[in-house]
Amino acid sequence: MLQWITKSERAGRRLLSGLAFSATALSLSGCLTGVQYASDNQVSATDYHERHPIVLGKAATTLDLFPVGGKLDVLSADKVKAFAERYRDFGSGEVTILTPAGDRYSAQIVPDVRRQLYANGLRGYVQVGSYPVEDQTLASPVRLVFQGLKAHVADRCGQWPTDLASGTSIESWKNQSYPNFGCATQSALAAQIDDPRDLVQARGSTPPDETMRLRAIQNVRKGVDPGTDWKTQTTTIGTVGGG
Repeated sequence: MLQWITKSERAGRRLLSGLAFSATALSLSGCLTGVQYASDNQVSATDYHERHPIVLGKAATTLDLFPVGGKLDVLSADKVKAFAERYRDFGSGEVTILTPAGDRYSAQIVPDVRRQLYANGLRGYVQVGSYPVEDQTLASPVRLVFQGLKAHVADRCGQWPTDLASGTSIESWKNQSYPNFGCATQSALAAQIDDPRDLVQARGSTPPDETMRLRAIQNVRKGVDPGTDWKTQTTTIGTVGGG
């Protein structure tokens, strides 16, 4: 038996269906907002410059001498000279000379080292001491030490707090560089910098070359190319060495 539905009944049913759908959507959205994800969308620093920064601080500068013949040879004397120059630029306090304990031959060159230091502008007290030798079969150096300004990596290299191939955690799933990455590169760079202050501030600019500037201005006024025409002369490889 057919039942006729009026327009008002049809509109009422559509309204009830819409309300039921909205209630279902709200309940689902409430469930979704309660889900806790493993990631909080915070990206950690992956730049090794930030992870292993180079800093300036007070640190020991050392020089190991291996003199031969029981005296300060020419090679060792040149190294002591460079050591004294670096102390004048960045050092402070006293300089210490350490000899291997029980090695009388190394102790013989201490007066020569001290004279070499003073001859190259060192001013101040030079302390003399010794250090224990663990293996007598190995060559033990005469060590010079001073404290001064030095560039170095803030933290220690060679740290491996996590297993890179771990199968029991999600550390290896993040596609990030490992914690020790870049530390050796930063340490090598810090060791090669001649003046540690160059890492934190630029040097003052030198005065301009007035002669070159005036020459260029005069050429422009004459309508001549102000550029420098460098003359180069090439030599055939076959003619090098008189061949």
